[in-house]
This record gives sequence, structure tokens and C-alpha cells, in this order.
Amino acid sequence: MSESLLYSLIRPALFSMDPERAHHFTLPSLQKLHQLGLSSLISKPQEDVRTVMGIRFPNPVGLAAGLDKDGAYIDGLASLGFGSIEIGTVTPRAQPGNPLPRMFRLPKAEAIINRMGFNNGGVDAFVRNVQSSRFFQDKQGVLGLNIGKNADTPIERAADDYLHCLSKVYPYASYVTVNISSPNTKNLRQLQGAGELDSLLSQLKEAQQRLADQHKHYVPVALKIAPDIDAEQIKTIADALLRHRIDGVIATNTTITRDAVLGLEHAEEAGGLSGKPVFEPSNRVIRALKAELGDALPIIGVGGIFSSEDAITKMQAGASLVQLYSGLIYQGPGLIKDCASALRRMR
Repeated sequence: MSESLLYSLIRPALFSMDPERAHHFTLPSLQKLHQLGLSSLISKPQEDVRTVMGIRFPNPVGLAAGLDKDGAYIDGLASLGFGSIEIGTVTPRAQPGNPLPRMFRLPKAEAIINRMGFNNGGVDAFVRNVQSSRFFQDKQGVLGLNIGKNADTPIERAADDYLHCLSKVYPYASYVTVNISSPNTKNLRQLQGAGELDSLLSQLKEAQQRLADQHKHYVPVALKIAPDIDAEQIKTIADALLRHRIDGVIATNTTITRDAVLGLEHAEEAGGLSGKPVFEPSNRVIRALKAELGDALPIIGVGGIFSSEDAITKMQAGASLVQLYSGLIYQGPGLIKDCASALRRMR
């Protein structure tokens, strides 16, 4: 039985649960299946090495941040055949996130709205989880660690949180993602503004160079940005990325617009909208970034990938790699191999 058919049988039961409850059921179950050796039954993509940010990715289809915020399920997720696993967002101190309910499915639009609010156990627990994973211990693949700021840290002190997390996760990361684009932490997207971004990237680059000297190992840093930015903002961000020699950019996070889901149940819920409705907005940002950056800096494309054709479109827009999240929830793990196989064929 194919992964797609099996997931089509399982999905109705998962979708009958509250979304966050389904999340907390699925990830431990996947981890247990892996521990029992049953994940070996999942068909994996063929190797299709892409070197991006100086890192050797075994295939170009990665897991986007947000599914495993604490890094507690790295081994189970890696068993699905991803070319990279990105975990987080993690903050310096543990925080519960926003009140429940805070995650909503919009099946008619194949979308999800979440306002999780960086719920996580803090960076020290996060690092312990990474250290205890076989994926990290055995150097099995590419691990991205996504960092953010605590909700109660004033925005003018945000850099302190990012620098603290960067120093903590640096020794364990294949690359580090700086998340300044979640709509669920008050004022966070303000950091995408010219002055704030310039200051943050300057401090991060200085810290990265210092940590590289300290650990005798250079870990790339990528910036994750929002889809809700105009052409002028894209130019500003691209210019800052180039001037500060940031290693990559992830486009994009969730959107706060609701045009594509008006009238649907839960459409008015606050939070970030992901899934199919963010596909074209993220592609617009990728194309614009590519026009500004050329080949000087790689783009990782994420947002609304639900098919192999969607993954191809992301790469044609200018991405060097792609990441999945909502598509995985709706389509199941077979999507990983479908996308990887299609991208391998298009080379």
C-alpha cells in the first residue's frame, strides 16, 4: 500500500481531532514507529545532492520549522526521507505560547491558521533534545535550528534574545534560521524594517564570526521573512542580506491576509495563514528576491507546496531548496518523495 493511500485512510481520524491534539498524537506516534523499526517501510527519495550555503543536502525537500518546536521528534521526522529537518522556533526561556485554541484547519481552502506564539521549552531543553537524537549523534543529515525572541522581551532588546539563542545552538546546527516573520509574537515583524534589520543582522554577523573562531567551524545563518511585504521592503531586505553577508533567506512564513479564505469557517481567527493560500504570495516574494539577489545568496522556498508541480514552480521562481509543512498535514508523507522525485527529474 502506498504512503498516499495509507494516509488517505488515516487522515479522517486525525482531522476529527482538534488540530493541536492531532499534532500531539501524530509526532509521538511517528517517533515510536521509528523506534520500533517500522519507519523503514516508508519509501524514501533517491539521493539528489544539492550544495546550498556550503552544506550538502541529500535531496532538496526539507521540513519547515514549526512542526517540532522543541526538537523532541527529530529522529521520527528524519525517517520520512526529508533532505533536511528544521526545528524550532526556540526562545531563550520557556514560554507557553498563546491561549488555546490556537490552531485551526480550513479544509475547503487546504489551509491552516495558527497563533501558537513560539510555545517551547526554552533553548537549554531544546539543545538537550538535539544532543540526544540519533540524527545529530550519528551526523545523519542536515539539521536547521530556528531561533526567535521571547514574547515578553521588548522589541528594542530583541537582538539580545537572538544572540543568546545563536550562541546556544551554534555547535549543534547545520545552519541557523533567524525568524523575524512570525505574526504571532507582538511587534516581531517590525524587525523587517530597514533600521531594525540592519542593526540585528550586524550583531548576528559579528556573533557568527566570533562563534566560528571559537568552535573552529562556520555555521551558516539564514533569515526567514514574511510574504506580506511589498517590492520596496523586498529591496531593503535583499540589500541588507547582501551587505551583511547573510548566508541564505527562507521565503516565506505565514500570511496575515485573508483574501483567499473569506467566508470560510475560522477565516477570521487571528494568526498566520499557511497552506495553499500562501503559495502565490510566497512565490511573488521569491521571484522578487531572486531578481534582487541573483546567485549571490540562496533562497529556500516554503509556502503552499501540495504537489510535485508546486515544488517545481518554487524552484522555477528562484528557490534552491524547498520546505514543506501544511502540505504534509493535508497530503501525508508521500508528498516528500513526490516532490523530491520531480525535482530530481527536472535537473
